[in-house]
This record gives sequence, C-alpha cells and structure tokens, in this order.
Amino acid sequence: MFASCGSEQATTPTLPYYADATFTPFWLAPDSDSLATFHQIGSFELVDQEGDTITEESLAGKVYVTNFFFTACPGICPKMTNNMTVLQDEFRDDPEVVLLSHSVTPRYDSIPVLRNYAEANGVESGKWHLLTGDRDAIYALGREAYFVEEDLGLERERDDFLHTENFVLVDRNRHIRGIYNGLSMTSVNQLAKDIRTLLATGGS
Repeated sequence: MFASCGSEQATTPTLPYYADATFTPFWLAPDSDSLATFHQIGSFELVDQEGDTITEESLAGKVYVTNFFFTACPGICPKMTNNMTVLQDEFRDDPEVVLLSHSVTPRYDSIPVLRNYAEANGVESGKWHLLTGDRDAIYALGREAYFVEEDLGLERERDDFLHTENFVLVDRNRHIRGIYNGLSMTSVNQLAKDIRTLLATGGS
C-alpha cells in the first residue's frame, strides 16, 4: 500500500517520494516493496559540454539535481545557474552528488556553446553536466519523467516551449524526492538540506 500525505510521517525515515505531476508526497521506507513499481526516471542518452555521453547508467549510485535551461536565456536562467553554482560549491568534494542541466534549445546549444557557457559560469566538468541532444527526448524527460512544469505540463502540447524555474532532486535509484524553486535561495537551501538527508540514508 502507498501512504500519501495523510500518513503518519513521524515514522518516515527520510524524504517523501513523488510519482506524478501533482507532486503528492508518498511516505515510503527505502526498502518498501511498493518501490518496485514506483515511478523512476527512465533511460536516456544525451551529451554534455565535454562531448561525453551521459546516460542513466552514468548516474548509477548518485544523488542528483536536475533543471532545464538554455544558454541564451536573458531571464530566469542566469539566476538558476547562480543557484546551481551554490549547490556545486556545497557538494564539490562529494562524488555521490552530481548536477544536470538540460538545454531546451539543443539545436542552438551545441557542445562548443555549452563548453563556453560552462567556462563563463564556473561549471566543473564531471560534477555538473550541461546536456544537449534530441529535442523531443529532452522535452519528454522534462514533462513526462521529471514533471518539471508540475500540473501545467499536463496541458502543454508537444511543441510548446519548456521553460521552468524548478529544480528536481533524484535519489540513487532514480526516484524523485523533491521539487524546488530554483530562483529562491530559501528553496535552494532546503534542497541542500534534503540532499544531506538522502546522503545520510545511503542516497535512497
């Protein structure tokens, strides 16, 4: 049985799990049988700013934070990038934590463009992957796997532009464990705290 937000949370050892765009919390123990069929981030294959192929296997055993951006964005993206840098600095020496930023304009954001952006913004290769690749695959990840637009994404057409300030926390078993406002330092601080909570319980 799944236990949602009405459950007794005092016995919950860690963060909730999330299964859909409503972000209704499910309070499950990490060894719960229910997790065998619970929503997970599926397989993908993208390329980062160094030209390295990044797949779900690249993240095996890692806790990671993901967001969606584009290098030419004049609005919310610079602030999100600054706040991702805060997380990079906070967990720089912890190999169990990585960051992913997916370009929503992959036709423009080529590997050289992403590399230049990385250099300009202090992005550390290996710790923080700026990803490009097939547009449809990236948009499907954002809307159908990470639910980054929350309920709004359910109403979007396939060709609608994907643009959101949300950061998503994923555990080492590719389960979603939190969504955060990437423009809010308060929210980003909570994200850092939640990452530590996951690490304290083995990343799951």
